[in-house]
Amino acid sequence: MLKRLVILAVLSLSSLMLSGCLVGEGKYLKKVEEADNLSKELTTLQEKYSALSSENEGLKGALAKLKDEAAGLAQDKEKLTADNRELQQVLQAKSDSLSQNIVELRQKVSQLEAENARLKADIASTQKAKEEQVREVSKTYEDLLDKMKGEIAQGQVTISELKGKLTVNMVDAILFDSGKAEVKPAGMDLLQKVVEILKDVKDKAIRIEGHTDNVQIVGNLAKRFPTNWELSSARAINVTRFLQSRGIDPAVLSAVAYGEYHPVAPNDTDEGKAKNRRIEIILVPKDAP
Repeated sequence: MLKRLVILAVLSLSSLMLSGCLVGEGKYLKKVEEADNLSKELTTLQEKYSALSSENEGLKGALAKLKDEAAGLAQDKEKLTADNRELQQVLQAKSDSLSQNIVELRQKVSQLEAENARLKADIASTQKAKEEQVREVSKTYEDLLDKMKGEIAQGQVTISELKGKLTVNMVDAILFDSGKAEVKPAGMDLLQKVVEILKDVKDKAIRIEGHTDNVQIVGNLAKRFPTNWELSSARAINVTRFLQSRGIDPAVLSAVAYGEYHPVAPNDTDEGKAKNRRIEIILVPKDAP
């Protein structure tokens, strides 16, 4: 019985020992599994940490770059602001200058408009005066034509009018004897007809021109008139003095000698020479040369 009890005790003890071993092995395996899991998780976390660290470094670099760019942009902004202020100052200065120029130009335009108005008035007045002078010359021309129609018909006098210039052309034979410069009576009668017309003419100058042919003066006559200059001059002056003596204002009279150098016809015929020996009485504006 005791033996049986010992056996039972041994069996019980063995069972207990076996049961304890089984329990310990289960816990061990469980711990091993937990360790593996933790190791795997640690590896994953290390990998994630490494990736995040790399990402963090990248983000830090990007942030630094952005800060540099921001600083550069700030500098650019400051420069642009300064440039903008300078540009505004330049534009303001130009605007002020342009405004001043506009004011000055407006004043000049106003002055020019006033000047143009005055010039237009002067032109109108001058044109009116010119038309009046033309009418006066035309009337004088018509009066002379009527007064001297006999002499004109005989070819002793020609009268022409061109652009306000009236010319009375008299052949020397009707005014002077051959080789002389004194106006003969028939010439005085003719000149008196001219005086009666010209004495009422206003604002005109009267120029008396002496002309000759190209025949040179010889003999005793050359002592008095060495050349045709002297002869044409003496004749022009004597006609001028006659007009003065009959009431023509000497201030409007002038005498000019052209000698043989302003012919109106060739000097190779007697007829041409006769045309060139002449006195011309010319009415011109007082300011004309």
